[in-house]
This record gives sequence, structure tokens and C-alpha cells, in this order.
Amino acid sequence: MSRQQQQSQGVVLTGYHSNAELLPKTGPCDPSCPPAQDLESTVPSRRTGHYTVQQNQNMHHGDKSGPSTTSNSTRTTSTDPASLLNPSVVACPRSQPSSSPRHSPNSRSRPRPPCQRCNSQESLDELEMDDYWKEVENITRSGGGAGRGEGGGEREVQEEEQQKIPEEGEQEEAWLTEAGLARLFDDSLAADQDQEEDSAVFLSTLTRSQAAAVERRVTSLQQTWLRRRNRQHVPDVRDIFRPPEKDGEPSKLKGGSENGQKDVPSAETETELNVEVAFSEQALTYRDNNQKLNVIASPNSPDDKLPNFKLLRDKTGQTRIGDLSPLDMKKVRRLVLVESTALFDTAGIDLKAHKAVKVKTKESGLFGVPLATLLDQDQRRAPGTKVPFILQRFISHIEEEGLDTEGLLRIPGAATRVKSLCQELESSFYDGMFPWQQLKQHDAASLLKLFIRELPHPLLTVEYLNAFIAVNKLPTKKQQLQALNLLVLLLPTANRDTLKALVEFFQRVIDHQAKNKMTLNNVSVVMAPNIFMFKGFRSKVTEQQEFSMATSTANIVRLLIQYQNLLWTIPKFIMTQVRQQNMESHRKLNKERAVRKLLKKITTDKPSDKAGSEESSQGFIRVQAPQFSKVSMAVQLTEELQAADILTRFLSQESLVAVKREELCLYEIGGNIEERCLDGETYMKDLFQLNPAAEWVIKAVQR
Repeated sequence: MSRQQQQSQGVVLTGYHSNAELLPKTGPCDPSCPPAQDLESTVPSRRTGHYTVQQNQNMHHGDKSGPSTTSNSTRTTSTDPASLLNPSVVACPRSQPSSSPRHSPNSRSRPRPPCQRCNSQESLDELEMDDYWKEVENITRSGGGAGRGEGGGEREVQEEEQQKIPEEGEQEEAWLTEAGLARLFDDSLAADQDQEEDSAVFLSTLTRSQAAAVERRVTSLQQTWLRRRNRQHVPDVRDIFRPPEKDGEPSKLKGGSENGQKDVPSAETETELNVEVAFSEQALTYRDNNQKLNVIASPNSPDDKLPNFKLLRDKTGQTRIGDLSPLDMKKVRRLVLVESTALFDTAGIDLKAHKAVKVKTKESGLFGVPLATLLDQDQRRAPGTKVPFILQRFISHIEEEGLDTEGLLRIPGAATRVKSLCQELESSFYDGMFPWQQLKQHDAASLLKLFIRELPHPLLTVEYLNAFIAVNKLPTKKQQLQALNLLVLLLPTANRDTLKALVEFFQRVIDHQAKNKMTLNNVSVVMAPNIFMFKGFRSKVTEQQEFSMATSTANIVRLLIQYQNLLWTIPKFIMTQVRQQNMESHRKLNKERAVRKLLKKITTDKPSDKAGSEESSQGFIRVQAPQFSKVSMAVQLTEELQAADILTRFLSQESLVAVKREELCLYEIGGNIEERCLDGETYMKDLFQLNPAAEWVIKAVQR
């Protein structure tokens, strides 16, 4: 071993000692308190014990191949391949300089740094991670989840059955089915002509990295079946991805190369997010460039500075979740599933998605009720509700009483009082009899966290929880942000809307950090265990895995809060692929003779269409407003005309409209899109060139 390698040292957790009875009963840390003298001898861990550590000279970039031996009361922490979390996710929460002395179970640890709360948003410091373990301890004491060795009784047995590791080949089948590509492995579906054409259209719009992700799973499934000596016919993967004939190539949208993707601009800066090129393609270019330059790409530390990312300007408008019709959103989700898998594939990250197993859950109430059930009972009272009433009420109460409360979210309410309040809410919330005016801020925050933890399935879902945690293993912050964007799009609607309400609330808490002392990092480390530690979680992971994931999960929450304005948007390259699918579907549809005759008859019966085409050729579009007295108006297209300008002009002419400006939207309908609510900064001439067959309609926002 070289001298350089000997100096690169890491820390191995070799054992865990319980010292629950030694925990001091103190309040929040005062910024003026003096530094502790000795971490192990004078200050017990904020967990219910402390770890034994030793230096490992073979640890590089989170590599845990070093020895992990214990003696006497220490117990070895092993990696269980069947556990919920991927053991290769490692974060070193105690960074050691290379010149520090070797640690042993009996040696003295380095002194604790001065006890002051970091106001920087750039790193997750040691003191803040203590808040993480204190929060875990509070969760355990409040009965929010049984830890290792703590009896959970019959309830715990039920919790153990919430997720299931798929068998060999089962994951590939589930993935292809979710992507709408079951035809690739199930011959019985080939008889369905519509399904076959849909798959062909979908595959024709994939980029090379997306196609490789599909091909990899089809090949893996075929190999699995060969091992099982299954003789049923399976389509050969080379037939599925056979290059199309030149005459049969689908038409491409303007302004792009193959699959509508533009080349990655070399002038793109590190803080600019290019959403016109598939993220997996960008990652492939990054990987190939690093390999040519012999650069070893090590995973980004979660403690580095968060860049000020911004989207490259898109003249055709930004598309946010909720702007598209359900039919187009279905296409988006299929594409995002393939794209997210392709992105992780470029980094060599093999995600083993777990299956959510149905468990018996409460069918009514507030705590421990599935999100879908909660929304069903709330929507019966108020149609269109997207976030559970109880969560909305917790948030509004905390904000009404003031966000300046010091230690908000970090300091817990009294456990017995919170339990009593929980029972009272269950019985009187919907009756309007709960005494909200008597609810203290810290108790309300504790109830909010309890609500999240008590969900029968984690907020980020059993299926995608592994993927969220694996985001930390991507080599750059930009790729991590891109992966989070895709994963947010994959979440079920109820989970996604609830998560959005939470991160928006967290940001408002952070905005008052001068008074409440809750920075971005403080909020992240406190909320991470509440979001990631679902019921029965701690019995499914080893001590070392739990310790390793602390900064990882805190970093994910940090990214969700910091970049929330970017994460709830649909990348343009996904929109381009959706438009391509719609164009290709229309092209195939128009080949049918009966449909062509029908379309010809409709065209003959509607002379107004001809008038509309004449207006368009002269640089005008006709904007419809069927919900209002002014049915339509002609608008001249100019280089600077935006969607917001059209709405302003409409409202100035329609004096009888009683709808607020923010409740109106200009919609793009038809052509190569089903329906899309336009961003106010959309340049209409550029969008018209992209979709000349569309209609333009003003109506109330349908969200």
C-alpha cells in the first residue's frame, strides 16, 4: 500500500453500546455554551447509545469493504442484502483529517466543536446531525416506531409485511408492465392491435439511453426465463429495437436531431439546467468524457454547497405538474419511468424496487389512514381537495400562531400531551369541536410529524423510497437534482401534492430563521427521519445502515426544499417526446381510409376551420373564450407576444368577467398535445410554430 493510500482513512462502525439511562434531560442547545471536553467520556450520544469506531485505511469514497469486528458487548453490524436500504449508500457524518490518530474502542475521541448552531446553508454540520439522532430518539420514545430489540407485539408483525423483495425476473416484468411494455414479454397481448401500435409508437420516440434501459430489462428477463427453461416464445430483443426503415421513420419535431433531442451545448454552465436534452443522455456524455480524461467520478458529498441552479429559458413555456390533461400525463409517467431508470443505469446504480404488499389499514380517521382514503373522505366534504384537511389545518395553525417560535419542528411537545391531543383530534376534528386556540406551537409541530410517520405507507412510497435514497450516489449535484425531478413526477398524485404542501411549509419556516433559528439544514435533519422512517423501518436495517443514511436522507430533504420550484416541472425533452407520440399516433390513425373520409366530411361541414387557417397564414391566431360572453378574438402574432399579454387584452375588453386574473389560463388544445395550460411567459409565435394545428382557448384554471 502506498503512503498516499495509507493517509486516506475512513471510519468503520464496529459496535453499538446502549447508554439510554445516561441521556441528559436538557433543552435545546444554547449558542453560548462552552465546548465539550470529550465526546465519548463526558457526552453521551443523543441516540440511545454510542458507536465504537476505528480507522479503516482501505475506505475510499464510502467503500465499506474494511473489517468490522467487535468484542465483548459490541455487536457486529453486517450488511443484509435483503434489507430495505441499499448498503452501499454511505455518508461519513464525522469527517476525520488524514493526520488524526487511529481510534480504538478505548481511545479518546476528538473534542466536540464549539456548541453553536450553524447558520450556513452549505453543509450539514456535526451539531445538526445530533438533532437527527435526537429526533430518532423522540420518535422511539413517543411510540412512533419500535426499534431493534423493542417489542412491537402483534402490530409490529403486521408492519413487517409492508414491503416485499421481488423474485428473480419479477422486477423486470413489473417495470415493463408499468412502462406499458408488457407486450414485449407477453405474446398473448400481441393480438391487441391498439396495444401493439401504442408500444411501437412509444418505442419510436425513445432516446438511445432510454432504449438501452428497456433493452437491458428485456434481455435480463429473457435470460431469467432461459434459466428456468421456459419454452414459451419470447420476442428477440434485436427485433424489438430493429432500426426503422428510412421510408417509415416517424416525423420529427423542428429544432432537434434524432428523437427530437438537441445536442448538448458545450457552453452550458454548471448551474444551468438543460431540459431540452434527456438527462440520461447528458449523464452518458458526462461519464464518457470522464472516462476519456481518466477522471474517477466519486459521489458528491452531501456536505457541499448547493448551487443556485436555474432552468435554461424555454420560449415555448414551462410546463408544471397539473398543466396537462390526464391522457398526456399518463404518457409523461411512462417516459419518466424509463428515463429515470436510464439515468441511474449510466451511473451503474441497480435499483431493487420493493413491492408494496397490501396490509390491513384503518378505513376512517386521521392518523394511520392511507392518503387516498383520507382524500376520499375529505373530497366528499369539499370536491377537488388535494391535500388532507388535517395536514392543511396543522400548517395553517402553526403559521397563524407565528413562525417565529424558536426551535419550531425541532423541539418536541410533551409526549403524553401529544398522545392525548391525537385522540381528541380523532374524535372531534370533523365536528369542529377541537380547541385549536389552546394548541401550542411545538405540540402542533409534533402532531404534524406524527401524521407523516403514521401513514401506513411512506410518503415517498415503498416502490420509490430506495430510488430517493440512491440519488446521493449520482456523481454530480446536477444529476441528483435531475433524478429528484423525475422521481417527484413518478409519485402518485396524492403523495406528490402532499409532499409539495410540506416542502412549501418548510420553506416558510426557513424564511423566519432569524427568529426561530431553523435554517434549511436544521429543518432537513429534523424532518428526514419523519419522512424516511416509516412504520417498522428500524427493524429492517442494520445499525451501520441506519447511521450511514442519516446525512443521506437529510440531504434529500434539503434538495427537495431548496429546489422545489424546479422539481415540480416537466422537462421539455419529456414534453417533446409526448408531442412526438401524439404526432405518430395521428399519422397512423390517418392511414385508415374510413377515418380519412370522416375527417374530410368534418372539414367540409366546418368552413370556420378554413377561415382560421387563412388567419394563421397571415400571422394571426384566433383565441376562443366559450365560457364568457366574448366568444373569440383575433390576435396578431409578434416576436414578443406572450400568453400573459393575451389574457390582459381579453380582460381589458371583457368588463363583465368576474374571475380573478390568476384564475384564468390560456390553453393549448389539439394538434400534437391533448391539452396544456400555458405559462404566462410563453412566447406565442414560437409555440405556434411548434404546434400550428392547435386551438387557443381561455378558460378558468382546471387544477
